[in-house]
Amino acid sequence: MKKFLKKAVLLGAALLAFSPIAELSAATVAAQEEQVLNLAIGSEPPTIDPALATDSTSGAIIKNVFEGLTAMNNEGEVLPAAAESWEVSEDGLTYTFTLRDGNVWSNGDPVTASDFEFAWKRVLNPETASQYASILYVLEGAEAYNSGEGEADAVGVTAVDEKTLEVKLANPTSFFLELTAFYTYMPVHQATVEADANWALDAGDAYVSNGPFSLQEWAHSSHYVLVKSDSYWDAENVALDTVNVQIIEAESTANAEFQAGGIDYLGSPYSTVSLDAIDLYRANEELNVAPYAAIYWYKLNTTDEVTSNVNIRKALALAIDRQGLVDNITKGGQLPALGLVPPTIAGFEDDRDYFADADYDAAKEYLATGLEELGLADASELTINISINTSEAHSTIAQFIQEGWAQNLGINVNIDNTEWQVYLERLNVLDFQVARMGWIADYNDASSFLDMYRTADSGNNDTGWENEEFKSLIDQASAEQDPAVRTDLQLQAEAIMVDEMPVIPLYYYTNLYVVQDHVENMSPDALGNINLKDVSISSGE
Repeated sequence: MKKFLKKAVLLGAALLAFSPIAELSAATVAAQEEQVLNLAIGSEPPTIDPALATDSTSGAIIKNVFEGLTAMNNEGEVLPAAAESWEVSEDGLTYTFTLRDGNVWSNGDPVTASDFEFAWKRVLNPETASQYASILYVLEGAEAYNSGEGEADAVGVTAVDEKTLEVKLANPTSFFLELTAFYTYMPVHQATVEADANWALDAGDAYVSNGPFSLQEWAHSSHYVLVKSDSYWDAENVALDTVNVQIIEAESTANAEFQAGGIDYLGSPYSTVSLDAIDLYRANEELNVAPYAAIYWYKLNTTDEVTSNVNIRKALALAIDRQGLVDNITKGGQLPALGLVPPTIAGFEDDRDYFADADYDAAKEYLATGLEELGLADASELTINISINTSEAHSTIAQFIQEGWAQNLGINVNIDNTEWQVYLERLNVLDFQVARMGWIADYNDASSFLDMYRTADSGNNDTGWENEEFKSLIDQASAEQDPAVRTDLQLQAEAIMVDEMPVIPLYYYTNLYVVQDHVENMSPDALGNINLKDVSISSGE
């Protein structure tokens, strides 16, 4: 999914005295008639519109206030959600979904098949400018409509009647039912969207949703509050009454509040465990380490005068000590990334080792060639700028990279940081040279990591890079039905991308999290998702 960000006790106690969470934390553990969960998140969500979201911060809200046709459990199994059932044609091209009875919007209107048709075509409408539109390209006619070469009526989604949605795919897609659980595929209330272009900017009655929770309050840059939706079809099985989420940019501050009892959970997709607290939590046997289909990488602007040079890009990529980074900085069992697709993804379990870690000799050779091509006489004449979103963890990692490049390549390296929403906007318009980003799989397939680079203007590409051979391999893989052949095509595509290095892989994530003892059923799945409808507060506290 998703772009995502990463985030002593006396300090925490002082902070809690002035925190809205402080007043609620006692009720969380003591008042059993009210189930209250207190969380922190590292940034203001850039958007809570399912069509426009691209990051885990926004997704953390959307996935709990909206619901798609299907849902995923922690074991990666597809479950019925807004749809109670579906049928698939023998050729795998047509899906017919039947929506369940009693599924209504938070304003009381019924959720209909037309809501899904409207939502999906809205994502694909070029005027919407959805960065995630390409995730719907599996639909017949979707890419043509999104690129301005086709019509909305030709897109393969049709509301047959109020309860029946027919979907036609361009090619059989084995993971399609995983896609329909992703937030870009979630419905929106047509009348609300058409009545107010700013419908998703604030909480309240105007923000109409169909999930297990409603967005009751959103104090921008401060906190937001989710409350159980009584109109949700499965409300009787939702334990939590209220979820308070405080926006805390500094990981150390969130960590202090957790230690003081004001926050119930640190981990994806909310505020992360601070790097300097990992050893403490591990020593206290509080740290949980879970598999994570995610990668931490640096994107390079291939339209920039310097980083457009492939030899400079390769020099930067090879002059990084990934093993040292994960051993001494991140310290959470992460793996050095020498490819672009995590080994948690089916077919990519084996090491590809496209290049050697910390290969300084090769890096210097690439640098010398690149400098000559740029007309620079010496490495000291080259300055590289690393952009990060504001975060203690990202700053620490960037400083490690900065020191390595300066020491081993002799170049100058600057670091700048920007607030998350502004940072995403900068990446979208290529206003950077080198920029950090994390990427979590949206579904269990390598295409979730590769397809965004199919063309330079693909949503979430953010590098300006494209390659015709790479694009051809991605297109062949999309149409291929033999899993082994498909994986081989994706491996070939990955190899091309690594060779040209528009993205520098750093490490494959693990999911580190800590949770208070009174919180039950709160653990992320392999994609970093948590279904808050499954979480409860125990009576033991």
